[in-house]
Amino acid sequence: MSEKKNASSIQVIDRAAALLDAIARYQDPVSLKILSAETGLHASTTHRILGSLIENRFVEKNSAGHYRLGMRLLQLGVRLHSNIDLRSVALPAMESLRDKLGESVNLTVREGDVVVYIEKATPNRMMHVQQLVGSRAPLHVTAVGKLMLGAAGADEIRGYADRTNLPAYTRNTITTLPRLVDECQQAAERGYALDNEEAEIDVGCIGVLLHDSTGTVAAGLSVSAPIERRRMAWIDEVIEAGNHISSQLGYQPQSD
Repeated sequence: MSEKKNASSIQVIDRAAALLDAIARYQDPVSLKILSAETGLHASTTHRILGSLIENRFVEKNSAGHYRLGMRLLQLGVRLHSNIDLRSVALPAMESLRDKLGESVNLTVREGDVVVYIEKATPNRMMHVQQLVGSRAPLHVTAVGKLMLGAAGADEIRGYADRTNLPAYTRNTITTLPRLVDECQQAAERGYALDNEEAEIDVGCIGVLLHDSTGTVAAGLSVSAPIERRRMAWIDEVIEAGNHISSQLGYQPQSD
């Protein structure tokens, strides 16, 4: 029974993809009859799948009853394109920083209450910190996550704490709201943050924020190393690399 259900679910996805492809082939909104003929699906099946795609904003239906691609597809496409551009812009500076410090450099973006690792530059040495692209970590246990919270303000920090209850990942994880507010705000003021074995024992990080042309926080840049190898002297190098990437993204800091 479960195998039949799984096969049916895959078939529905295939049919939905075929309908999206068919709609995309037409410059103007297209009728149910044409879409049914294009995909070889029965009209009732076509209508049912289109209804679900409309509910999820992948497809829109105009006043004439014709179908076109929805805004959600555009939003997802813009987001993907933005991340690809961010990665391509950041990677040369990340590789340069990796070569200077001999440690792993990571690029992260915020998704809700976590950071997502979207790019990395790792050194050619046997022992180094390894973060998988696509992996996630809670904001309060990472250097860049604390900076992102600090940049968002005290109300956002309190909201994050209420939503997550600040779970401990190591004995060094910040688990109280007053301490988190204090650390995040101090980090935002000085322009960098540290992870002192808060996500993983024996691993320390230095993180900075990256800004785009509008001044919005676009991502985080961090260097991760075994805690005994991390050096506070790296802070200036990390800040410099972050400033360079931000300038490549069109950011122009306001002069005092």
